Amino acid sequence: MQIALVGIGKIALDQHVPSIAASPDWELAATVSRHGTVDGVEAFTDFDAMLAARPDIRVVSLCMPPVPRYDYAAKAIRAARHVMLEKPPGATLSECHALADMAAAQRVSLYATWHSRSADKVQAAKAWLAGKTLRKFTVTWKEDVRRWHPGQEWIWEPGGMGVFDPGINALSIVTEILADPIHVTSALLEVPENRQAPIAAKMAFHHPTAEVAMEFDWRQEGDQTWSIEAECDEGTLALHDGGARMLVDGAETGDETSAALSGEYPRLYARMSELVRAGTSDVDLAPMRHVADAFTLGRRELVAPFTE
Repeated sequence: MQIALVGIGKIALDQHVPSIAASPDWELAATVSRHGTVDGVEAFTDFDAMLAARPDIRVVSLCMPPVPRYDYAAKAIRAARHVMLEKPPGATLSECHALADMAAAQRVSLYATWHSRSADKVQAAKAWLAGKTLRKFTVTWKEDVRRWHPGQEWIWEPGGMGVFDPGINALSIVTEILADPIHVTSALLEVPENRQAPIAAKMAFHHPTAEVAMEFDWRQEGDQTWSIEAECDEGTLALHDGGARMLVDGAETGDETSAALSGEYPRLYARMSELVRAGTSDVDLAPMRHVADAFTLGRRELVAPFTE
């Protein structure tokens, strides 16, 4: 199937383009971007022009920041194109629900992707936790914003989510592997004096049997930390490197050399192919609900200004 990629930035070039190129299901037929292109692929700078010029392209993958994404997705759906959304699927829950309703009315597929759910060991962790009695659950997600989002000012603006841009990856794993639902009970959001969005967050959650706490921080230097640890009556589980590694009772399971993002985006594109062929959608907004609740309940604390 032919697909158009909209928003040719770092994540598109690092993950989307190679995944499409390696897939037997997809052909990258066009790009839309004001600044980036892909060698050998027809390039547009205007989305409306691409939709008009290429009615043969039935699928669109949107990789731009979340705030402008709704307008692009709505145009694509109205043009009867199937739509794949980079995470987070939008700037607000309301617009994501609106897109889901539009897609259903137009009978096109809509896929709200969560790439961290496709990490190597996430499904194994979900299976291990099933049926066990959870007592303590701790998430530590600390990375360096300078390394992963250089010069991307939009992440600090309203709708950019700040540290929840990576933190929502952790939440996407948590909402996949836990059998019991959780919800935010308290949050502390650290906001730089010169920014609109938080650079760090600490949260507590309600769970039927366990103490659940999460800490996100965008100021981490050196080794990056993407870890989830679960203590159960029946043993302990740890996911490291964003779900690429899994330890049970301290012992490594499987291959220890998997890269943190290895395989995630190829699995997303395989899933999108399944959805289009089946004529169905996948729009799970659970991770976004937790972010919205953290902003609603969060106590804001001003911290030192942040500059790259």
